[in-house]
Amino acid sequence: MHGERVQVGRVVDEAFKLYGQYAGPLLGSAAVVLGLVGLLNGLLATTGSLVWLFVGTVLSLIATTLYSGFVVKLVEDVRDGRRDFTVGDLFRAASAFVGALIINSILWGLGVGLGLLLLIVPGLFLLTIWAVTAPAIVIENRGPIEAFRRSAELVKGDGLAVFGTMLVAFLVTLGIGFIIGGLGLALGDGGRIVLSAIGNIIAAPIFALVTAIVFFDLRGDPAGAAGEPEAPGEGRESVPS
Repeated sequence: MHGERVQVGRVVDEAFKLYGQYAGPLLGSAAVVLGLVGLLNGLLATTGSLVWLFVGTVLSLIATTLYSGFVVKLVEDVRDGRRDFTVGDLFRAASAFVGALIINSILWGLGVGLGLLLLIVPGLFLLTIWAVTAPAIVIENRGPIEAFRRSAELVKGDGLAVFGTMLVAFLVTLGIGFIIGGLGLALGDGGRIVLSAIGNIIAAPIFALVTAIVFFDLRGDPAGAAGEPEAPGEGRESVPS
């Protein structure tokens, strides 16, 4: 089973199918959670104050972790074949894990960042084996430390496929940011801030979806109803609303 659980093309294909099918809740939620924080962060950055920059960083971390948890719960809801939770339900479920997600994100960033700084290979290794720490917290209720061990356990045997999948997702999001950011350069500070926020909104679902799908694939969970029509009477199709 190892080495076959994650297929780059299949994961990316499912991610974009889910993106298209649930663009409303994905982009709408990103606009509310990430867009507003992004705009505020851009304005705070123009002050040049280290205190406000720190505040903006904290707000961004909270918003990002909350949104990531929301996407994981959405993918779980789609894969169970029922799709019976509203956007509010999913956010409420994800919010219970924000504290653990923030602690895990800080430790993840320190570990991967230090690995990349000292020598690129260790950083890429940690980035790969810790790829699904967030879903482990949200779906399996793992602690922020235990999630690292669980992620490494799941990735074992599929490291190359996981790395390749995450790399594709990263390059896609980077490309979106580069294109939109380039347009913003011609519009001055105000236009740059607005377009940067828009770019974050458009790109955010991609990496989050890929991470969630990789997690479920590593566990051996069936793709279920992703991208497939629901049979009459099965669930309430509430997520898009």
